[in-house]
Amino acid sequence: MSSNIRIIRICQQCGNEFEARKTTSKTCSDACAKKAYKARQRSGKVEVSDQQTLQIKIKPIEDIKAQEFLTVDESAKLIRISRRSLYRLNERGELPFVKLNRRTVIRRSDIDRLFDRPAELLEKSRPIPVPLVDCYTMKEIREKYSISEKALYDLIQRHEVPKQYSGIYAYVPKSRIDQLLAPTLP
Repeated sequence: MSSNIRIIRICQQCGNEFEARKTTSKTCSDACAKKAYKARQRSGKVEVSDQQTLQIKIKPIEDIKAQEFLTVDESAKLIRISRRSLYRLNERGELPFVKLNRRTVIRRSDIDRLFDRPAELLEKSRPIPVPLVDCYTMKEIREKYSISEKALYDLIQRHEVPKQYSGIYAYVPKSRIDQLLAPTLP
């Protein structure tokens, strides 16, 4: 059954104006209809390929999430931080590592526990910064007390003297350094 309807439309493939005989017409000619069909097929294949690529990308993370014990690399990939940041967490005692022969292993439950801690505890664990006027730079300490760089570094590490940074300079509280390095009076 034919229709006498004439509707002015824009072809979805080439963008030209045409006179459609049906209300469902989307293209101006058979050639444009074939091109539109091929474009739909191509976009469908691209979408399937994108989904497969996404599944391949997600699979290693899903495998890592299923493991009970992770290596440092796997843990870094899971949390999306650098290896060095993981080692810093370990040095601060926030994330324990276990050394098995030559391999370092982290329990998945320890990583999960790391994120369960409230923010207040994280803030309390950080030392309160001392005003910079009440601090020495490393160079000032070495000049005042005639101590080598290595000896000063070891002293700060051994006595857990808090350091704070401003620009390229590291500062330590004058009171702690004076207490450790000042000659004791008889």
